[in-house]
Amino acid sequence: MGNVAVIAHINKSFGGGLTELRDTFAREGYEDPLWYEIKTSDEAPKWAKHALEKGADVIFIWGGDGTVQQCINALIDTDAVLAILPAGTANLLAGNLDIPNDISKAVAVGLRGIRRELDTGTFNGEHFAVMAGTGFDAFIIKEASVKLKEVVGRLAYFYSGTKNLSSRRVKAVIDVDGNEYFRGKVSCVLVGNVSKGIGGLEVFKAAKPDDGILELAVVTAKNPVDWARTFGRVTQGKPEKSPFVELTHGKEFHITFKKRFPYEMDGSERKPVKKMHIKIHPLSITICVPADVDAAPASAS
Repeated sequence: MGNVAVIAHINKSFGGGLTELRDTFAREGYEDPLWYEIKTSDEAPKWAKHALEKGADVIFIWGGDGTVQQCINALIDTDAVLAILPAGTANLLAGNLDIPNDISKAVAVGLRGIRRELDTGTFNGEHFAVMAGTGFDAFIIKEASVKLKEVVGRLAYFYSGTKNLSSRRVKAVIDVDGNEYFRGKVSCVLVGNVSKGIGGLEVFKAAKPDDGILELAVVTAKNPVDWARTFGRVTQGKPEKSPFVELTHGKEFHITFKKRFPYEMDGSERKPVKKMHIKIHPLSITICVPADVDAAPASAS
């Protein structure tokens, strides 16, 4: 292997920090990897492209899902190989890919793991690898501030969720692969490329990140009682049994809301919009995963 690059969000923590990461690379024979430290995730694309231009064989990303998403969006359909160092709060992509929460082990995955081609989705043209959601899901992300997450970690999502259980619904029309699927009031629309969401809840149990389709959940819960019943079914692994959830899957979705609705992508807030176009992009990014991950690499299928 030739060059190794590191893009490190310095406000994210993981294990013994960046000092341990440098020591780990040194033990692996990489005394001086390409090294880029950033303060915000939106700085990541510039350095991800720079690392690729410098000939990096593997680009390690130290940060959360937002930082990873920014790099994926910048390097889509290139020869880039990404390795995740899960230093964020939720780390949903790393968790779904069984990337260990240990610096030495995560580095080993990047250096010697399987290079697996994965699907991404686009949400109004921007690529994501985990999930994108509107309404309740987006309100949770918006109110789980950076400061709050630094203090209480994942509990920030629970706190913000309880504040939004009575958020008003909005009228929506949803088309799936060219056919109308839903028309009515929604409190949340969630699109998933992987199975597990915040807290390890299996929202889309059939989802696989390399199957060429995206999962869709339409939630109509309108008050805390409805949401309690919905969460109960989700924690049981049976969201399809909830009267407030409709599940389907497809390759392309068009969603029109009566008014602007907020949305989030891989855990990062985006500005409200009235129209949404979501589309699958099969096998469009390569990410290093453990050799024993519960799925075959795309090249073997």
